[in-house]
Amino acid sequence: MATLSAHPHPFLPAVNRPPTHILKPLRVSSISAAKSETSAPDKDEEEETWSLTVSDRRREKGLVHAEREEVNRKIASRKAISVILRREATKAFIETKRGPNNSKKLLPRTVLEALHERITALRWESALKVFELLREQLWYKPNPAIYIKLIVMLGKCKQPEKARELFQAMSDEGCVMNLEAYTALLSAYSRSGLFDKAFYLLEEMKDIPMCHPDVQTYSILIKSCLQVFAFDKVRVLLSDMASRGIRPNTVTYNTLIDAYGKAKMFQEMEMTLVEMLRGKDCEPDVWTMNSTIRAFGSSGQIETMEKCYERFQSAGIQPNIKTFNILLDSYGKTGNYEKMSAVMEYMQKYHYSWTIVTYNVVIDAFGRAGDLNRWNICLG
Repeated sequence: MATLSAHPHPFLPAVNRPPTHILKPLRVSSISAAKSETSAPDKDEEEETWSLTVSDRRREKGLVHAEREEVNRKIASRKAISVILRREATKAFIETKRGPNNSKKLLPRTVLEALHERITALRWESALKVFELLREQLWYKPNPAIYIKLIVMLGKCKQPEKARELFQAMSDEGCVMNLEAYTALLSAYSRSGLFDKAFYLLEEMKDIPMCHPDVQTYSILIKSCLQVFAFDKVRVLLSDMASRGIRPNTVTYNTLIDAYGKAKMFQEMEMTLVEMLRGKDCEPDVWTMNSTIRAFGSSGQIETMEKCYERFQSAGIQPNIKTFNILLDSYGKTGNYEKMSAVMEYMQKYHYSWTIVTYNVVIDAFGRAGDLNRWNICLG
């Protein structure tokens, strides 16, 4: 079982950390002691408390749940209709203006809002059409920022060739080809698994003044390599970074820790975490904590998971809802239902709202145990 105890200083003191609401640490090992403090209720009080039948309670819960679902559906429906109407209105307005005399006289705000909306929604085909319309306007001037946003969008949509065409058009229009533009194209290549082109572009960037790859460039390429388990390429990139004096940042380390954990490469994960802690400019955050405890929890190393969780809390890192979902899932899959209940009580005490993931994890755990009665109590 891998542990983190080998390093003499597991966490550096927090530096310039903004004040946060300090939560009382969740001590999962003291459940039984805490529960034994409550005294047994009086028999009359117990009868009065449980005067409603089980079926009545469930019926009331079902009605409340149904009412909430109906309200949520109505809200979601209104929002969806609003978005659709706004999109259709924008589309109709632009189409009506695309006449022989009007196509070059659109207001900048109209076109730019339509373009921004499509980029945000990753509607790449529609975005490129609006961009063509933008370039037809009399007031149009090449804008590198717009080109870069489009190239990033095309990368996310797995359209590397379209991204390359825009990159070339950007150059043809006289835009300054800066580091951000090259990184956007490199990201488009790596997201689609075109690593030969991505690495070739990386080498090309090293010879271009003001476009030398930085930690963000390397981090993007490292993440893409890790997603296809190309750990050999990752080692080459890390070595290249070191030779150029580029230190990984928190995002780089978190990406590595998460990937090593999912691949059950605990030794590499721990070495990366220790290296991160030794650095002066990098501090672990909640993403570091979640990746670490997920790695140990998903492999059944519950004790190590709990120790890591407590150490991160001692370092001043506060959990989020994803943290609790990981704990619940880990306990549920190993049959630690009492500890699951302790986590849920903690979430309720400090007002952490359940997500769909939380409900699915709890339902799956108690359903697997055949204890749906406990699930009904949790809903109450």
